[in-house]
Formats: sequence, structure tokens, C-alpha cells
Amino acid sequence: MPPRIAFQSSLPRSGSTLLSNIVGQNPEFHVTPTSGLLDLLYTARSQFSRGEEFKAQNRDEMERAFIGFCRGGLEGYASALTSKPWLLDKSRGWGVHYTFLDAFYPNPKIVCMLRDPVDILCSMERNYRKATLRDPGLVNHSEMLNTSLEKRLDHWVVTPPVGLAMERLLEILRHGIDQQMLFIRYEDLCANPGQELERFYAYLGLPSYEDHDFNNVEQITVEDDEVYGVFGDHTIRRKVEPQPSRGEEVLCAHLCDWIRQRYGWFYERFGSAPA
Repeated sequence: MPPRIAFQSSLPRSGSTLLSNIVGQNPEFHVTPTSGLLDLLYTARSQFSRGEEFKAQNRDEMERAFIGFCRGGLEGYASALTSKPWLLDKSRGWGVHYTFLDAFYPNPKIVCMLRDPVDILCSMERNYRKATLRDPGLVNHSEMLNTSLEKRLDHWVVTPPVGLAMERLLEILRHGIDQQMLFIRYEDLCANPGQELERFYAYLGLPSYEDHDFNNVEQITVEDDEVYGVFGDHTIRRKVEPQPSRGEEVLCAHLCDWIRQRYGWFYERFGSAPA
């Protein structure tokens, strides 16, 4: 029997790796770093939608066949990865593609880690500043491209990973998909991990797992943000505890205000981070 699959579709720099590695302490779960599974399915969807062979055949038959193809591919992928009862697959696109997923894997369970956008962008800038011998490829001095903090913020809010993820989250809210998802704020996970994990298990319809060790979270997954022009390898802190915001220290007060204004809809829906 294939594993049951839950999906993680979180904002960047929001604790998604931390959540995965906490859940990975539960022997019932196999957890992934950022996965290419959605890309495989979405590429197949494109060919199914445009391929002449599919258009030439009976529409209802082909749709039934494609549903079987996607479900079989999803479950086959999961079964090849693990023999555990559950797979938690991580991809930022699962949430916004909920209706596609729901068509062949009904009522999917999608969890989304959130974080104050100020601190997301602060984390991006801090990782950029860590670059030493290797050039992240973000800045072009001769063309004055991303040569200042203001320019880098302008860049990140309209490009992947931050800009795309925030745009997708807004679409999720506009389409009402958020009503089917579980949102966990990074700040809440760090302050009260036991409570947030109880919410996670309740959302999946599972009993709570009592043996999580929030003082010693072993790193299971590994991934790197270098593909986005920023160094940052998702190494987690072993102890789950509150992390103070460094937004105003790194970005300065007026740029933090600019971020809060730009993402006013986020604060209206999810509130501000605790002081």
C-alpha cells in the first residue's frame, strides 16, 4: 500500500526545513527537501493539455486516464521513496496548484509555514552578506544592478523565491484555497513547538506524536539557495526556541515600514509577529 501523502507549501526562509526535520523525528514519516515531484506532474499536465494525440481522442476517457496516470505517478513516486506510512513532500507550488492536485488526489492536506515578510527579506539579505570567495551572481556593478540594499529588496519582491511565493500566497487567499490548508507561523513554531505540532497532527487526522525532542532536532534534509543567487544552505538550529527579529538592525526602520506597507494584506490575514 502506498504511503499517504501530505504536502508542504511554505514561504521561503520561513522555517519549512525546521518543520520537516521535526516531523521527521516521527518514525511514521518520510520527509523531503524541496522536491521536483510537482514539476513532473505539471510537465505531464502541459503535454496532456496540448498534445494532439490527447485532443484527438474522447475527452472524458482521456481525462479519466490522465487522472489515473497522475495518481499512479504520485503514489509510485512516494512508494519508491519510502516504506513508511506517510510522506511529507515539500514544494512551494503545491498550495497554488491545489485544484490540479485535488483532481487526482482528493482533499489533499497542505501545510504552509509563514513568517513575517520583514524577517524573510532580512534573512535573504543576511545570506547575501555571507558571500566571501564565491560570487552569488546577484550584483552587477558596471550596470549598477542590485548594488544597494534598496535595489536588492526591489529585486527579491518581484522574483523567485520571495516574490513568486508571496504572489502565490495572495492568490491562495483570493481563491479561498486557504480554507483547506493549515498555516503555521514560524514565530509560533519556535515559541510553542508542541502546540503547533499538535495542530499539524490534528489537521492530518492523526494522534499527536509524544516523543518529539525540540531541544535536539537532527538535520535530515539538505538543500541550498545558491540557485537563487543567495548563499544559504537551510542548516537548522538543533534547539527550537524563539528567534528575535533582526529586521530593523539589518534593513533599517524605513525599509521595514516599506515592506509592511507592500504586504499589508499579509498582516491583515495572518497578523504581526509577536514582539
